[in-house]
Amino acid sequence: MEDDVATDASPDRVLEVLGAAGIRAVPTGIEHGTITAIPETRPFEITTLRKDVETDGRHASVEFTNDWVEDASRRDFTFNAMSAEPNGKIYDYFDGLDDLKTGRVRFIGVALDRVAEDYLRVLRFFRFYAHYAKTEPDPESYAACRAAATHVETLSGERIWAELSRTLTAPAPGPVFQMMEDIGLLRLLLPVGRSVKRMEALAALETMVSFEPDPIRRLTALIQPNRSEASQIATRLRLSREDTHRLDDLNASRGESGASMNELMLRRALYTLGRDQFRDLILLDWADQIVMNATEAAQSVQGWKDTWDTASSWEPPEFPLVGGDVLEMGVEEGPKVGEILDDIEEWWVEQAFRPDREACLDRLRLAVRRR
Repeated sequence: MEDDVATDASPDRVLEVLGAAGIRAVPTGIEHGTITAIPETRPFEITTLRKDVETDGRHASVEFTNDWVEDASRRDFTFNAMSAEPNGKIYDYFDGLDDLKTGRVRFIGVALDRVAEDYLRVLRFFRFYAHYAKTEPDPESYAACRAAATHVETLSGERIWAELSRTLTAPAPGPVFQMMEDIGLLRLLLPVGRSVKRMEALAALETMVSFEPDPIRRLTALIQPNRSEASQIATRLRLSREDTHRLDDLNASRGESGASMNELMLRRALYTLGRDQFRDLILLDWADQIVMNATEAAQSVQGWKDTWDTASSWEPPEFPLVGGDVLEMGVEEGPKVGEILDDIEEWWVEQAFRPDREACLDRLRLAVRRR
């Protein structure tokens, strides 16, 4: 939990006080009144009280104020407008504590006005609802999100993914994503084939095998297994290069696991893809089967569990040869070294990883002579 600080002192005064105390200060968002203090313990933000003077649904122009209620009024949800003194005294102007206790996600004041100030709040509503709600959605808040859904398209991909990724990691995100589908929001965010049911099945499987939720894995389940469409989504959401590659790899490998894989097939896939990717694929393919053929999936539970257990416990051996071994056989540096090494490794895998270093060297000598 972060303990950020609010103050009625101006940003210039905050910088002055921190400097006098010998604490390094960085004006990370000084135009919005935010200074980051970096003491010896850990950094924290200090923000001057403010009020919005102009909004366009994406950004706000602010003025500083010394009115705590006015500052709290510009927040999104009732429980996000609470503040506390160091002694624990809580200031709650909009019954946020009661909403927090009852699991109610509710905008401050007129919901349509709060959403129009920043359309990202539509996505924030669903994110907080996915993680904290214990009641049916607040009618006014949900209606405001429905009315503003089309405006979410105007937001940057980075801002959309920052919220969507957090929503995806909720313990049981299925109902919330169905709500987003029902109001046409999900279609705007992911304009490709979608399956909330498959993502819901994946989340249930993750819980069953005690696997940590992961936004890219769940996004893969949410969209159809199509590399071209996955690429569109990666571009739309401005995913990082690492996440883009992972999304593509998972889509390219869909269907490579199964409940009835023989030992060699399983170990070969595990060795080729790596433990992390292969375990992701097991859950994705298992979720696919649950959605497409529930009867067959019910009959295959033990097989899937066996596949999962093997993938989680088997330690892939290390290939006995390296590039230097090929060079020592007289092969010149270049692409041929890798080609020969790949051929030997493929043979070694097909032999169930049994050949030792000497057997692999014999195979290498034969391969070099043939070339």
